Amino acid sequence: MRASFLGCPVDLLTMAETVDLARGAMRSRRRLQHVALNVAKFVNMRSDPVLAADVANSDVVGLDGMGIVWGARVLGLPPTPRVAGVDLLAELLAVCAQEGFKPYFLGATPAVLHEAMQAARKKHPSLVFAGSHDGYFKREQENDVVRDIQSSAADCLFIGMPTPRKERFLAAHRDELGVPFIMGVGGSFDILAGTVRRAPPQIQKLGLEWLYRIYQEPGRMWWRYATTNTRFAGILAQALMRQAFRNPLSAASAVPPGPSRIGG
Repeated sequence: MRASFLGCPVDLLTMAETVDLARGAMRSRRRLQHVALNVAKFVNMRSDPVLAADVANSDVVGLDGMGIVWGARVLGLPPTPRVAGVDLLAELLAVCAQEGFKPYFLGATPAVLHEAMQAARKKHPSLVFAGSHDGYFKREQENDVVRDIQSSAADCLFIGMPTPRKERFLAAHRDELGVPFIMGVGGSFDILAGTVRRAPPQIQKLGLEWLYRIYQEPGRMWWRYATTNTRFAGILAQALMRQAFRNPLSAASAVPPGPSRIGG
């Protein structure tokens, strides 16, 4: 079910429902683009029209961050479980191995990309990749990358490039890639390769996965989360105040999550 979260389209889907949509796209060869929405992306959409358009034009906008999940709940949207991008990638790689679909990996450094693909093959021996390319290609090489994806006959494309580079690549080439299912996976290749560890399950359930990322990469991550989490808390507080003025009785029971649990 599609809904609106503070002006942003979101799809209230379970993991199983999302996997079924991706499987259907690969079987029918009809394009389906998935975007995983987290707090950082939601905040950055407000000042980046290319990113905002990429989200708005996507076929599926999944609830990737716990901050988005909690925010949607306190604003009255139906309770929906988080569908983390890295978990969805893992589920879809299993589907590819079982049903013979061929994925294409685009992004990360050559070393991380190699390790990620090796890890996927080790877990799924029957998995066959359509192709791959690291994310550190120059602008003048972009058309060559597009041609490689086109000629690969891939069933799904997983893009591990940072925002907004990924969005700009898709805005320019999405219609010519010829890949049925397209999904941005953020830093999932690093996790798959083992160069970045994912937070333990209990920390994930508490919504503190972002804090674990800061612990692992303080120099790169602390400012990103400090700024986006603070801005998201402000946006959500303003929305709750507007809701309270419109409907004071129902808003009285809506308690937003604490600032330390917003990230992701």
